[in-house]
Amino acid sequence: MEKFQAAMVLGGVGDALGYRKGHWESCLSGKKIQEELASMGGLGGLRLDPENWPLSDGTLMHMTTAGALVTDFWCLEDLYRELVRLYVEAMSSLQGRPPDPSSVESCAFLKPDNFLLAWHTPFNEKGSGFGAATKAMCIGMRYWQPEKLDNLVEVSIETGRMTHHHPIGFLGSLCTALFASYAVQGKPLVQWGRDLMKVIPKAEDYCRKTIRHMAEYQEKWFYFEAKWQIYLEERDIMEDNQNKPVFPDHYDPDETDKVYKRWSSEGRPGRRGHDAPMIAYDALLASGSDWTELCKRAMFHGGESCATGSIAGCLYGLLYGLKQVPTGLYQNLEKRERLEELGRELHRASTPEK
Repeated sequence: MEKFQAAMVLGGVGDALGYRKGHWESCLSGKKIQEELASMGGLGGLRLDPENWPLSDGTLMHMTTAGALVTDFWCLEDLYRELVRLYVEAMSSLQGRPPDPSSVESCAFLKPDNFLLAWHTPFNEKGSGFGAATKAMCIGMRYWQPEKLDNLVEVSIETGRMTHHHPIGFLGSLCTALFASYAVQGKPLVQWGRDLMKVIPKAEDYCRKTIRHMAEYQEKWFYFEAKWQIYLEERDIMEDNQNKPVFPDHYDPDETDKVYKRWSSEGRPGRRGHDAPMIAYDALLASGSDWTELCKRAMFHGGESCATGSIAGCLYGLLYGLKQVPTGLYQNLEKRERLEELGRELHRASTPEK
């Protein structure tokens, strides 16, 4: 249970660090961010508080998703109707935080009062952003057992499509949910990316079964898979017998930004559903249990560092807990008590007896 709570809290910490009230989220230079951090006394000198280090809308949407997952729903359709209700409410209650444009656009199509079609949103060419990925780790925590994989696939896709109806968007949701489940299972990190590639066909089968927009999906679907395949080959972990990723000898902030930009689709690392989980995963592979190194790679790079930070922080919490994280980073974190409560409830809801 402690690691579930740590995951929810550190997802918020990673978000707040990468966001820095919008200052670092919009910065494209990891070197500049890390220089500013050094002038503030370094990571260990930070004390996160709601005024100066607020959570972004990404963590609030993650909390909203988790809140629905811990209710006593009778079937998945009831879960989706509850998510629709909560997402629509969330768009008007983000407390001054600028919401993700795709979420705003898609939530206008959600129908809380339509029993049959509540969660059916149209295909969205602009729905490839990271927002579906950053709100889905809790799905993997709820359905972490291998025998619950079908539930994980369905819920992550439907949840992703509600706000990001584009394969690059909702496959990002599948990816972070899957990685969270692997973290709880204790699966070796190096296997996560390979096993993602094995699960993607299941997602395609599910989408074909629901007979929705497969013609629009095809090209974008291939893009997501191709990007991940290229990444796994670059780290030399594509094959099952390769268990040690290959990293460049010199990986300073400038080099990190160059690599992350190459993985991105428009030169802004972490902006899309394929590269936000990819950067978080890469940072975990390189850092192991070293929290400071993880922050350098996932929270303090140029681009959408709040997205990559929230994913990496949550997965780190599931793997390692809070032991190596300075207390100043989470002691007064905004909404910490609610994040801990959601972690506790997700653990309860995910137990085999349930």
